[in-house]
Amino acid sequence: MKRNDFLKKGLLGIGTLVAVPTVVHACSKDSNPKGDVAIIEDCELSPSETAGPFTIKTPADLMRANIVSDRTGVAMLITLKVLDQSNDCKPLSSAFVDVWHCDAEGYYSEYGGIALQPTDFTNAHFLRGRQTTDANGNASFISIFPGWYRGRAPHIHLEVLDKSEKSIRTTQIAFPKSVCDTVYASTYYKGEADTLNTRDNVFSNSIDGNMADSVSGNNTDGYTLLKTIVV
Repeated sequence: MKRNDFLKKGLLGIGTLVAVPTVVHACSKDSNPKGDVAIIEDCELSPSETAGPFTIKTPADLMRANIVSDRTGVAMLITLKVLDQSNDCKPLSSAFVDVWHCDAEGYYSEYGGIALQPTDFTNAHFLRGRQTTDANGNASFISIFPGWYRGRAPHIHLEVLDKSEKSIRTTQIAFPKSVCDTVYASTYYKGEADTLNTRDNVFSNSIDGNMADSVSGNNTDGYTLLKTIVV
């Protein structure tokens, strides 16, 4: 399914979310457009990062492309391409991809009542989902732009698993500060993040590998995030 058709169908009826990103080539980590597919020159493995502390508890039960649930925020389409380093960096098909991130206020579903997150969302399952990569190694999720919480730069968690659900690579995606600042000045978000990528304890030594290949769009039409993951 084409990206724009995917968003149109997925966002239909989600009242506070906005429509389809029409710009797909702006704002990469070096401010140069890369297009729809990132070019992996050295085919380096994506950085291995922690999955916690808010991992998906039952990912097999969350096989879905639209992970928004009842959350509000700026629309975002997450498009991931998974490449297999052991196979000449060719696209990896039929792999599971799990994605999870916090909402606009910095809260995670499936957790709560703890020091890290006193607000209780243990019975909710928003902003979590699983997809299977297609023949081109692609998997897409309809979501909202993640918020932030104290001590971490804005990020998305993801895990790639093989057909038997054995974990292949767990990593995280970082965002350009300029895009975050624009989104966080809008309704639903709580202002500028308190932690820069360079001061984040996860990204400080791996920011180039973690940074999204491109994040393009605007607060009205929504954003498209593109990221290539090498496993």
